[in-house]
Amino acid sequence: MATAAFMALAVSAPAADLARPYAKTPVSAPIFSWGGFYIGMNGGSASAHKCWDLSSSAFLPVVPATAEGCHHATGGIVGGQIGYRWQASNWVFGLEAQGDWTNLTGSHPTHSVAADRTRVDAIGSLTGQIGYAWNNVLWYVKGGAAVAHDTYNGAQTTGTASDGATETRASIGTGFEVGIDTNWLVGAEYSHLFMGTRDVALTNTSTSPPLGRSYSRTDRISQDVDMATVHINYRWGGPILAKY
Repeated sequence: MATAAFMALAVSAPAADLARPYAKTPVSAPIFSWGGFYIGMNGGSASAHKCWDLSSSAFLPVVPATAEGCHHATGGIVGGQIGYRWQASNWVFGLEAQGDWTNLTGSHPTHSVAADRTRVDAIGSLTGQIGYAWNNVLWYVKGGAAVAHDTYNGAQTTGTASDGATETRASIGTGFEVGIDTNWLVGAEYSHLFMGTRDVALTNTSTSPPLGRSYSRTDRISQDVDMATVHINYRWGGPILAKY
């Protein structure tokens, strides 16, 4: 009887093991990676808000400076960007350089000349980014330095007072991107450029003597720029991430 019981147990134990369900080892599934280099193009519109105050005329200071008016210089922008991003869990950090050709123009009437006119023909920026990713969707904020190339002139009957200037100030912005596959990214972005205030000396460019190429006036011009763009990037060189 003891032998029969032992044999019954020996047979039933493997049968029970075969009947017991086994849990499969989970297979790792890839998740989207935002790390690596990227390069792309952007396009959109921008508006530069400018206010002019006359501070000197014909070498004579104007105290206090006389307000001449404000206007918006608006137009389209197109350009490109290149950058690099690092990812730590859901957090994404990056550096980006962006350059755009622009045609932002505007004017306002004034008492010193027929009209004050401005044109912004180039904008560039170097910014850092910090963002949060939900798999292939990224939201980020950015901040850094921005530079704009401006041309100022005043229309008048005897000629045109004109000058060009480059301004470097702070830039902040926010945007989002969506990864449509492993390498291609599309998104939209808004940026605000704090260009500050600077004194701009204008020179009379009339071809008629004695005014030709002579000093005309100095205006204290303040500027802020708002930019809204859509962009597409190609990314490469990032690590492969896995989620279990």
